[in-house]
Amino acid sequence: MKRQIIKINEKLCNGCGECVPNCPEGALQIINGKARLVGELLCDGLGACIGRCPLGAITIEEREAEQYDEIKVIENISKAGQDVIAAHLKHLQDHGQINDLKKAKEYLNMKKIPVPQTEKHKESVPCGCPGAMMQDFRSTPDTPAQAQEPGTKSISSQLRQWPIQLHLINPQAPYFKDADIVVAADCVPFSYPNFHEKFLKGKALVIYCPKLDNAADIYTQKMTQIFKHNNIKSVTMVHMEVPCCYGIVGFAQDAVKQSGKNILLKEYTISLQGDIE
Repeated sequence: MKRQIIKINEKLCNGCGECVPNCPEGALQIINGKARLVGELLCDGLGACIGRCPLGAITIEEREAEQYDEIKVIENISKAGQDVIAAHLKHLQDHGQINDLKKAKEYLNMKKIPVPQTEKHKESVPCGCPGAMMQDFRSTPDTPAQAQEPGTKSISSQLRQWPIQLHLINPQAPYFKDADIVVAADCVPFSYPNFHEKFLKGKALVIYCPKLDNAADIYTQKMTQIFKHNNIKSVTMVHMEVPCCYGIVGFAQDAVKQSGKNILLKEYTISLQGDIE
């Protein structure tokens, strides 16, 4: 069957092993100095391991692969201890995999293995890196305006999701469905004081540095996946006036082309003094 599954770029992978303990299904191992997917049926394709790769060597692709098998997964990790089992159950819970969560608990009960209470492990055993855990703020009340000095204007955050760094983003995240996206260089929100109201309001956010992040191919692939698998309405590209920052535009344009989608692109340049050029 054709489905989402992780892909490991062996040229980028240095075998550090950061991804291995952060795969809730136990689908990764370090073999011959490289991270390897040891079984397609163990990978659910959600990419909890992506945020722990310091080199951006792990992405998600769509291809023919064995169907994910929750029973095989729980068999695989059931001897690894309660913390590992709890992390996996929490992963299923966090991502709404209710049927798989039920199967896992039924297997544990059948084998007379204690079923950990995932709520008790929420802080000590997060799903992957806690800083990369997907969060969708769209259904929560608007962030109250931050207190300011007397005589200044109150400003509310318009951020609708977490994470925002392209290395950490899951292309299948629900906040990308039917979304307008703003793709911004890292420096833009610091340089343009009205970034939240002018560019971010009502949009999903993707940020990265086209100069310092040595990951052009990875970024193009990741954005291609976002554009290909979601009904993206528009992409607003915001970059600084310095020449190296124009890579924001090139990566986005290449990704739209590779996705085969017809997406409205908008471009804005911010000066070093914080003006729109």
